[in-house]
This record gives sequence, structure tokens and C-alpha cells, in this order.
Amino acid sequence: MATSLMTPDTEADAIRRTRLRRMQGVAGGLLVFAAVVYLVTRDSDGFWGFVNAGAEASMVGAIADWFAVTALFRHPLGLPIPHTALVPRKKDEFGKSLEEVFAENFLHEEVIRERLAAADISRRVGAWLTDPAHAERVVSEAATVVAIGLRRLRDQDVAAFVEEVLIPRLMEEPVSPVAGGLLQEVVADDAHHGLVDLALEEGHQWLVHNQETFSEVIGERAPWWAPDRLNHVVTARLHLEATRWVADIRRDPQHHARLALDSLLRQLAHDLLNDPATQERAEKLKMRVLEQPRMIKTGISLWSAFRKALLEALEDEDGLLREKAVRELVAFGELLGRDSELREKLDSWTADFVVWAVGRYGDELTAVITQTIERWDGKEAARKIELHVGRDLQFIRINGTVVGGLVGVIIHAVSLVL
Repeated sequence: MATSLMTPDTEADAIRRTRLRRMQGVAGGLLVFAAVVYLVTRDSDGFWGFVNAGAEASMVGAIADWFAVTALFRHPLGLPIPHTALVPRKKDEFGKSLEEVFAENFLHEEVIRERLAAADISRRVGAWLTDPAHAERVVSEAATVVAIGLRRLRDQDVAAFVEEVLIPRLMEEPVSPVAGGLLQEVVADDAHHGLVDLALEEGHQWLVHNQETFSEVIGERAPWWAPDRLNHVVTARLHLEATRWVADIRRDPQHHARLALDSLLRQLAHDLLNDPATQERAEKLKMRVLEQPRMIKTGISLWSAFRKALLEALEDEDGLLREKAVRELVAFGELLGRDSELREKLDSWTADFVVWAVGRYGDELTAVITQTIERWDGKEAARKIELHVGRDLQFIRINGTVVGGLVGVIIHAVSLVL
């Protein structure tokens, strides 16, 4: 037996019910009026004969249309007349037909792409994001969701995932092909140059502003018997040369140290991919690192510190993270408004994703229609549907009454002529 999963009646349903009863009263009132006119003008001739014929035909039309409308939702007068109470009896077939109509007319690739193109999604998103209030709202909602997810992710779960899933998987997979291939691509694209420039810039700045620290570190390695004055001169000279050397490397993209580093990285990438001895050393290094007992604890500690810092940044409504995110979203919206090629690319990606998702999950989506309707109670479904469309169906009864009366007058006139 079907289990009703329909939502309870809402305030809107109460309003619909009132309007339905009002229209049912109008349609029923016209039928009663036609019956009264028919009785009053019975056996009349002349003009009243036309009125009587019209009233008689109006009753026929009103009763016929009442029967037709009522038969959709229930048995008229409670009589089990064949082909009545169509909705309760045929709801599963209606659901299947609705599923087929939806799949055939709404989930075609051409229809999807046409509707998405007409929607001009990227332009609308860009215009919406240019309003800082909208961008701030997006950031706020995203920050709330991310914060909830971070809080629900316990340290024990992370540790279990790392220990039971991640580390065993890393131990099984050889690291040399992945590391060698990645390093080869990085060197081929000169992608490491930016990191080298950053390291040189930071290193030079540190040397410039931390001469005393540099001298202390070098001075600790000086012989015990060396005079302090000599140590001071030597460390000062070493600091000056180190600062100049780092500055030279920073300024010269073709410096021999840079070229030596590039050559070293290229050779390492080649050896990781082709040299068995290098591959074996890489695997041994990987295993030593992964087998360290404190690796998981260290990883969890780093994760906890990162999560705490991120949560604090996400929850600070006036913090730099949210402020930066809002600015970036506004800038992105402005870019979408200016760059037509970017909009076309994003719209194309969106359409491709939707088409892929519909192609992969469309059957499951449309099946929800049939499965949901199958679990509805027939009488309850009929009552709900009648609340939504019954008021409009009452106009069929009203039109049947009026049209029937006009047809009755015409037929009476033709009869008199013949």
C-alpha cells in the first residue's frame, strides 16, 4: 500500500481551497439557475420557448462537464463508474509520462546549451559580484560553511586517515616516477625561477638587516685561540661577500649559480626517471620519512595549528582574510564585465559541466518523479492536485453551461425552421 509522503496543507493550500469552493459554488449556482429557468418556462412557446430550450441545454452541458471534471479526481456521486477517479487510479502512469516528458523535452543537450546561453550566467554573476555587499555575503556564507566543516573534522579522524589510508598508499606507490616527472615539468617551464627569486630576495633582505646574527653564527665556529678583533674582521668580510654574492645572483638571471641549480635539477629529474640507483635512494628516503613514529604527531600538530589559525581568520568579520576575499571577488566581477573572452570560456565550461552532469545523472534525476509519485496515496494526491488546478477546471463547467445554453437556443431555432 502506498505511503503518503506529501507535505501537509499550508496556508497557501487553505487559500486555494477557499477559491476552489467559491468557483464550485459559482458553477453549481449556474446549474441551479438553469434548472429553475427550465422549470418556470416549461411548455412555453415563442420567446420563452427559446429560453426553455437554452435552459434545458445548459443543464445538460453543466451536468456533463461536472461529471467530466469530477471524474478526474473521484467517482461521481461515489459510484464506481468505469474510467472515473483517473488521478487516484492512474497516478503512477501519470508520473511515468511526466518523467518521459521531462526527459525528452528538458534534458536534451541542445535545449540545455540554448537555455544556458540565453541566461548569460557569467555576465549576471559578474554584475552581481561587483556590488561589495553581495561579495561580502558570498564570503560570509562560504566562511561559515568552511568553519563548520573544519570544526566537524576531528584530529582523531585526520590521524586515522593519514595512518590507515594515506601513508600505506604512499608506501605502495613508487615516488621516483611522480617526483621525477613533476620536477622535469617544473624545470622545463622554468616554474622554479619564481621560487628562487623569492628565496634570494628574502635571503638578501635577511643578510642586510641581520649582520649581528650572521656574525654570531659564524663567530661560534671560529677557533678558540683566534683574537676577537680578528674574528670580527673575518665575519664582517664574510657577511659583506655573502651579501654581494646573493645580490649578484638576484640581479643576474644568467648567473652561473642559477645555471648550476638548473643543471642540478634537470639531472636529478632525469636520474629519478631513469637511474635505478637514484630511484632506490629516493625510495629508501621515502620509507625512512614515512616510518618515523613522530611523523603522524607532527602532521597532526601542524594541521591543528593551521586549522586554529584558519578558523580565527574565518570568524573575524573585519579580518584581512575576509577583506581580501571580498576585494578579490569584486575585482573578479569587474573582470567578468570587461572580458568577453573570459565570459565565453566560463559559460562554455558551465554548459559542458551541466551537459555532463545531466548525461551521467539525468536518469536518476527524472526517476525521482516516478518514485515520488508512486509513494503518494492516490486520494491524497488527487486532493492536492485538485487544490492547485480545480479552480481553473470549474471554468470548464461554467463554459459548458453557457455554451450548452447557446447551442440549445440554436437547435430550437433550427427545429422551428424545419
